[in-house]
Amino acid sequence: MKPSIAGSAAALVCAAALGLAPPALAQAVPPVAAAAAPAATSAPDYVMAAGDVVRVQVFQNPDLTLESRISEGGTVTMPLIGAVRLGGLSAAEAERRIASALEGGGFLQRPQVTVLLLQIRGSQVSVLGQVGRPGRFPLETARTRLSDMLALAGGTLPAGDDMVVVTGVREGQPFRREVDLPALFLPGGAADADLVLQGGDVIFVHRAPTVYIFGQAQRPGAFRIEREMTVMQALALAGGPTPRGSLNRLQLHRSDGNGGIATVVPRLSDPVRANDVIYVRESLF
Repeated sequence: MKPSIAGSAAALVCAAALGLAPPALAQAVPPVAAAAAPAATSAPDYVMAAGDVVRVQVFQNPDLTLESRISEGGTVTMPLIGAVRLGGLSAAEAERRIASALEGGGFLQRPQVTVLLLQIRGSQVSVLGQVGRPGRFPLETARTRLSDMLALAGGTLPAGDDMVVVTGVREGQPFRREVDLPALFLPGGAADADLVLQGGDVIFVHRAPTVYIFGQAQRPGAFRIEREMTVMQALALAGGPTPRGSLNRLQLHRSDGNGGIATVVPRLSDPVRANDVIYVRESLF
């Protein structure tokens, strides 16, 4: 049986007199902290640049439809309002700017403008060096990262170095960063190391450091140096010594940093360096 309105009012008066909050009301009011949900942050839109091709349409005004390439000065020329600067704006910002110019000039009342990006030519990134498809690639979003662009370029080749160099301009100053590519995907890797790219950036993948092995080796030649590679591991890539060769008679030729070459007798556990030359000599017996 439901309580009467008079009975409910009496219960509220009694609870107030005792300084207590009615249980039903306490449950009905949610905590303030639960009501304030954190606002989601959205990624910024693509910013148009010189060379991009856009289509501008004004609702119910087909004569104002325009398809044009943004000039080097960052502008397009529209009917009625002339040159409008779109470079540096997102599509939504460009729509508002064109609508404001049409309305401010007294041509239309409350115009509805749509700006479509047809071709991305202005904001591009160059990918060079040891990649599958070197070339220039457009930044299709404002959050394109280094790993995304390398994937578009076909990834790094087996001969490519793990350290990738990114150069460009940030806040009007020259920018250069070396990125340890494999470290991006290791547990605990720094997420900010996967750089967000900007138009005009250049990504260069060097050739990986190389060690040279010759003499009495099964497969003499040049070999990529893997991380923390030792002399023994390098010799394993070359198939080890021939029956006439000896691991006890190795010679390592290494640049001394002054233009000369130092010759040492390495231990099998010694690390190899870029451009080291290992000579496997014949056994004495």
